[in-house]
Amino acid sequence: MKHRIVVLGAGYAGAFAAGNLGRRLSPADTEITVVNAVPDFVERMRLHQLAIGQDLTFRKLTDVFAGTGVCLRLARVTGVDPERRTVAVTGEDGDGELVYDTLLYALGSSVAHHGVPGVAEYAFDVTGLSSALRLRERLAGMGEGGAVLVVGEGLTGIETATEFAESRPDLSVALAARGELGAWLSAKARRHLRQAFDRLGITVHEHTDVEAVEPTQAIAADGMSIPADVTVWAAGFAVDPIAAGSGLKVAETGQIVVDGSMRSVSHPDVYAAGDCAYAIGENGRPLPMSCASAGVTNMQATAAIIARLTGGKVPTTGLKYYGNHISLGRRDAIFQMVDANVRAKSWYLGGRTAARLKSGVLKGAGWGIAHPTFGMPKRRRRLATSPDRAGVRAAA
Repeated sequence: MKHRIVVLGAGYAGAFAAGNLGRRLSPADTEITVVNAVPDFVERMRLHQLAIGQDLTFRKLTDVFAGTGVCLRLARVTGVDPERRTVAVTGEDGDGELVYDTLLYALGSSVAHHGVPGVAEYAFDVTGLSSALRLRERLAGMGEGGAVLVVGEGLTGIETATEFAESRPDLSVALAARGELGAWLSAKARRHLRQAFDRLGITVHEHTDVEAVEPTQAIAADGMSIPADVTVWAAGFAVDPIAAGSGLKVAETGQIVVDGSMRSVSHPDVYAAGDCAYAIGENGRPLPMSCASAGVTNMQATAAIIARLTGGKVPTTGLKYYGNHISLGRRDAIFQMVDANVRAKSWYLGGRTAARLKSGVLKGAGWGIAHPTFGMPKRRRRLATSPDRAGVRAAA
C-alpha cells in the first residue's frame, strides 16, 4: 500500500509544500492529497489590493498541481482524529473522511476578533478571499467622502490603509493604533512611514484601543467615537480551533506545538507549517504569523518528511525572522531588517526601490507555487520502507 500524505490547506505554506513533496517523492510509493476549501491559490498578501478594486487573477489549484501527481480535494476540514489518523471534511460531495499516514497541517489563520462587540457583525477584513470580496463590493458602492477606518497598526493594517488611500483618494481613510504608529520600526523608517501617511492624507488615531464596532462608527476605550462607514479589522490573527479540539498538543494560541523539524511534539506522524505552527525560532521566541515564517516552516517540514520517509538525515533550516517588508501603496514601501532579538536595525530601505523589491517578492512567491514541477528531478525518491526498497535510501 502506498504511503498516504495529506496536506491540509493550500495557502503559501501548504501549496508550496505539496508541490515540493510531489516533486521529490516517487508516485510509486506515495499518494499525496491536498485539501482546500476553494479551487484557487489565493495570494493572501494581495487581498487588500483586491478589496480596493484592483483586478487580480488567482491560479487554479488544478493547474498548479498538474503533472505533479498531487490529488486535490475541494472541501472544508471539520476535524482531525490523530489517534485514528483521519481527517473529516465536508464539501459539495457531502461529508467524507480521509485516512493518512503522514499529515501536514497548514490551515493558516483568520482574523482575530478578540471578543470585541460588533466586529463579527459589522467589521470587514482582508484575511480571506470571501471576506475581501465582500469588502470590495461594499467599497465599490461608497461615494466620495465615505469614511473608512482600519483598526490595527501591524503590517496588514498599514498596507490596507495606504493601499486604500492611494487607490481611492476620494475616501477619508483613518487608522486606529493601540500604540505609536510604527513603534517597532527604526527611527528613520518610522519617519518614512509617517511621511507616507501624511502624503496620502491618512488620519492616525494613536494610543486608541477600539472596544466596540457599530454600523457607522467605532468606539474607543476612552469613549471617543470615530466615524466609519466601513471598519476594516486588522488587529491580529487567530487559528482555527480544529487542532486544539483534536487532541494534538497546542499552545495557548491554539497553534500546534512542534519541534525543530516542524513535527508535532505529541503525534510524530503530524507536521505543521505556516501560521498554525507554534515554532520556536533561533532566538528562543515563537515565530510570528507571517508569510516569511510560512516559508521557513514549510521548507523545514517538507525536508523532514522526505528525509524520514526515504531514510535520509533530517536537515535543519535556520528558523530566523529577518525583517518586515511593508507596502505603502503601489509606489512606496519599507524594508526593515531586524536583529536576532527581532529589534529593528538602524538601516532600512524605502521608496520606489523597496516597492519594486516587494513586488518582486510577491511575484516570486506566486511563480514558485504555480510552477511546482520546475526543476523536477528525473528520478524521484523511493521510500525506504517500500516492499522492494526496504532499508535502501533512494537516489535523488
